[in-house]
Amino acid sequence: MKEMINIALPKGRLGDKVYDMFEAAGYPCPSIKEDSRRLIFESEEVGVRYFWVKPSDVAIYVERGAADIGVAGRDILLEYEPDIYELLDMGMGKCRMCVAGRKDFRDNPGRTLRVATKFSNIAAGYYSNLCRDIDIIKLSGSIEIAPILGLSDVIVDIVETGTTLRENDLEIIDTIVGISARLIANKAAFKFRNRRIEKICGDLRKITGGEITK
Repeated sequence: MKEMINIALPKGRLGDKVYDMFEAAGYPCPSIKEDSRRLIFESEEVGVRYFWVKPSDVAIYVERGAADIGVAGRDILLEYEPDIYELLDMGMGKCRMCVAGRKDFRDNPGRTLRVATKFSNIAAGYYSNLCRDIDIIKLSGSIEIAPILGLSDVIVDIVETGTTLRENDLEIIDTIVGISARLIANKAAFKFRNRRIEKICGDLRKITGGEITK
């Protein structure tokens, strides 16, 4: 029996696409496609154990060693800075982290800028590089309405197509960084299971055409 590798997958549409890539790369687990409420699935034949977790929790499972590898959005990695290795750009889930505001917004450097976001560390780092004083307003959702209701001057959020911004009369002011899904690894696992993890990474790269990021 092959050495079992624990793989954390993000729940949702992205996770389904990620699993399809693992399957195409030679790591199938037929039971994962069964209609059930199970969260953990094993394939002894190829030596993998998949489990579904909340997308924002993938990096925690990997960092803490519950998973050897996993797939997480770069937004999560930049925001929480987990102590992991980033191995591969999966080339999916592409979007941008942007600053956006009302179309009539004009910045006044003489006063503190109010920034609504759920990515407070990314926002703080971005404005720190600009030497701009800000007041971060931490929100969990519906970020786009904050400038409309006067809660904030601008927002920092993920933008995929820009449709939600346009429908709320907002526009992109600046793009902070590009975002995509990344294959990540626990540092200890990468050291002691290096050959196996490197092979999985290489097999995925053949499917995704993504760039090695480590």
